[in-house]
Amino acid sequence: MLLKTKPADVFVDRHNGPDEAAVAEMLRVIGVESIDQLIDETVPAAIRLKKPLNLPAALTERAFLAKFKGIAGKNKLFKNYIGLGYHDTQLPAVIQRNILENPGWYTAYTPYQAEIAQGRLEALINYQTMIIDLTGLEIANASLLDEGTAAAETLHMFHSLSKKKNATRYFVSEQVLPQTIDVLRTRATPIGIELVVGDHRTADLTDESLFGAILQYPAADGAVYDYTDFISKAHDNNLFVTVAADLLSLTLLTPPGEMGADAVVGNSQRFGVPMGYGGPHAGFLATKDAFKRVIPGRIIGQSIDAAGNKAYRMALQTREQHIRREKATSNICTAQVLLSVLAGMYAVYHGPQRIRQFASNIHALARTLDAELHALGLEQANEFYFDTLDIQLESKELQTAIRQEAESAGINFRYFEQDGTARVGISLNQNTEIEDVQDIVAVFSKVLGRDVRQVAQADEVEVTWTDNLIRKSEYLTHPIFNSHHSEHEMLRYMKQLENKDLSLAHSMISLGSCTMKLNATAEMIPVTWPEIGGLHPFAPREQAAGYTEIFHDLEKWLCEVTGFDAVSLQPNSGAQGEYAGLLAIKGYHDARGDQHRNVALIPASAHGTNPASAVMAGMTVVVVKSTEEGNIDVADLKAKAEQYADRLSCLMVTYPSTHGVYEETIIDICATIHQHGGRVYMDGANMNAQVGLTSPATIGADVCHLNLHKTFCIPHGGGGPGVGPIGVVADLAPYLSGHVLVDADGRTAGAVTSAPWGSASILPISYAYINMMGGEGLTQATRIAILNANYIKARLEEHYPVLYTGQNGRCAHEMILECRHFKKAGIEVEDIAKRLMDYGFHAPTVSFPVAGTLMIEPTESESKEELDRFIEAMISIRKEIAEVEAGNADAKDNVLKHAPHTAATVLVHDWERPYSREQAVYPTEYARSYKFWPTVSRIDSAYGDRNLICSCTPIEQYTDAEEKLVETDKGPSY
Repeated sequence: MLLKTKPADVFVDRHNGPDEAAVAEMLRVIGVESIDQLIDETVPAAIRLKKPLNLPAALTERAFLAKFKGIAGKNKLFKNYIGLGYHDTQLPAVIQRNILENPGWYTAYTPYQAEIAQGRLEALINYQTMIIDLTGLEIANASLLDEGTAAAETLHMFHSLSKKKNATRYFVSEQVLPQTIDVLRTRATPIGIELVVGDHRTADLTDESLFGAILQYPAADGAVYDYTDFISKAHDNNLFVTVAADLLSLTLLTPPGEMGADAVVGNSQRFGVPMGYGGPHAGFLATKDAFKRVIPGRIIGQSIDAAGNKAYRMALQTREQHIRREKATSNICTAQVLLSVLAGMYAVYHGPQRIRQFASNIHALARTLDAELHALGLEQANEFYFDTLDIQLESKELQTAIRQEAESAGINFRYFEQDGTARVGISLNQNTEIEDVQDIVAVFSKVLGRDVRQVAQADEVEVTWTDNLIRKSEYLTHPIFNSHHSEHEMLRYMKQLENKDLSLAHSMISLGSCTMKLNATAEMIPVTWPEIGGLHPFAPREQAAGYTEIFHDLEKWLCEVTGFDAVSLQPNSGAQGEYAGLLAIKGYHDARGDQHRNVALIPASAHGTNPASAVMAGMTVVVVKSTEEGNIDVADLKAKAEQYADRLSCLMVTYPSTHGVYEETIIDICATIHQHGGRVYMDGANMNAQVGLTSPATIGADVCHLNLHKTFCIPHGGGGPGVGPIGVVADLAPYLSGHVLVDADGRTAGAVTSAPWGSASILPISYAYINMMGGEGLTQATRIAILNANYIKARLEEHYPVLYTGQNGRCAHEMILECRHFKKAGIEVEDIAKRLMDYGFHAPTVSFPVAGTLMIEPTESESKEELDRFIEAMISIRKEIAEVEAGNADAKDNVLKHAPHTAATVLVHDWERPYSREQAVYPTEYARSYKFWPTVSRIDSAYGDRNLICSCTPIEQYTDAEEKLVETDKGPSY
């Protein structure tokens, strides 16, 4: 017997769903001889790559983890007291194991189908309540990307609300975090807003050109100021005031809302989320109830279901899910759900007393350290502070000596200059112990040539703040924050919420434009390693050699995949990637003296964030028509490119198209834009249908954002985190985002996010995916994605017409099913979406990009067996619709209109509906064996918007005032 040797455990076989036999059967159903034939009939020959991807050979899971352990080990874990919005903390192990490391939480999708997302939604209500309570304001959203972008969102929000129509200046305290000022400047400049950076104590608030202001609390140097008078004077002069606040400090300090602030923003990282070299972390934004219809991002609200029971949903979601295109003041269409869930659970687990104790311990240790340094003859500048000391030094040479001694002891401080003097900033944190204070004192003692004294911990420390700075109001009073402090109770609570949510752990999630593929466990494992989570984003670069290697490799590999010359990893969402890409194009034109080039051509079918991002980048949107086949109307595009030739900045195009088709004319389209002096921005939402077969550079694009949370396997986390890096051609590379505090490889453009490399700690997921797939595996994934989509199309098209196909009748990686004709029988596309829950499936994308349709994307990770289960569910639902069409089922009282069906619904004593209980909840044998039970019936969205409740506060404390909403365009989450 002859034995052949080859790798027995190949990762690509774990990632791709169909095996060899399944592929053969699927090809037979589609009507082709091979995958090669299918690809040839689907992807235009003119845009096919001429050679395979040049990427490292694929590694097994074991080999990758061994390799990555070595890379991660190059990062140095110092004690970090740098502060500036990032602090060491402790994520409780029960939360880490059961949420952060749990696919039941991290593989779920954005909660657009609220009936099967009640667990996440309750967790987000907890988070919003926490933010509302701690900030002292009336309403909060379900998180934003980070502190800097949250601050920028309030700048846009208040500029749009200002009654001072000619006011274009915004006051920024010089003590706002430097990275926040960097992001504010990036966001303000393209829309003609000037930042006025100065001392809040001497600011002229009577200046009629000002529309708002932002302050930091505590300040960047740690000082705590009472902003009550500043805010009052600002309001007297019709200025809106935002306060960027440290969340943990607000357990002891008077909240900004009680000082009169119009909005409070910040970062909830201190509530248990590792620093992770900058992210991801959940930014927060709280504001007054009067601004609830303009607050950016998502708000989770309470409504009722068909049975009158309490149910949660995304409230006022016409502003978030259905972006207002070029009329939007924000392109935000995502949140940091997983991170806000972690932070909210931190508050649930610890409760108000323990969190306050954390803050008290930190302040007490800061007071002890202050006294010890004072005894050494050092001057501390802050009269009032929470956790941060500002040490004034005699010379730059002394600062250098302290830095050298500290780093030799494995300690990082903040080193800066202020008012002409060298300073050392020391920010203590939840994990700081008296022994750490001893080590800090030892550093200064050695440099100053003093004996090292023994530091003793005081049992009590008197707070010396003025009375109006001391918090007197209660917070986190709801029972949810006072009931789960034992690990047993916490574990059960989290599991109860998890059981209410459908995720990839249950069944396929076939959302078009929102790729829900395998998030392999081996890819996820390094995320929680301390070598990945423990680094401060502003630590010296030499301490992050492992991260540097990851960044450089990932950038190189993404350049190979896209065909581009440079990549920026900074944007931490797809929409932010769009914005960064457009800024690169704008920077290119401006540098050439073409500031007048400000027209962005955008197809009518584009994702709603495209026009919103263009307007935020200071561009004028001109819409290009679509043909009846769903393609770009090339004649209209050429006419408008010529019409606006002198002003043309760019075209924004999605490829394959938003309709799931590889448009044959794409090269001609890109050439037309270049001919008239514009650049081509490619939306990378559908990049997973290009990898290894074609590329943005091949079709003629100049810049493209990549959804790493789609194509490259970072999980959706229930609606975030995301990562949206951009690739560019060589002449756009100088205009990629830089950072004010860290040399981002020599790039000098303004930052688009707070951290230099955005959500750095989840980049290892994509790094692992590429390592374990290799170039051949990535290409095969694209091929299988196209195979799976065309298999679904072949089996469903006789039941549901497929709206758009390519020249050979093939779809790309997704397709749109026509459902509008069911309206004649009274059946809406929403009824199909809700009925799918009874079959154990999440609905495809509803009413995007065409109202009244379903957009299906199966991804390469789904097996033929799972595809068949979904197909059978869709065919069964079509038969149920036929019953209504034929008059055999009542048009209003039928199994679709009442879907989804809960256990409580069918367990009633007197069942009076005209269909059986069995048909309601067990429509297939699979549903009978593996039933997923929705916990609420169909939710009344209108009721929830009329009676907005977005915190844990009991419903009886709210009025029934109705809210009128503005209807807007739809679009899936990025």
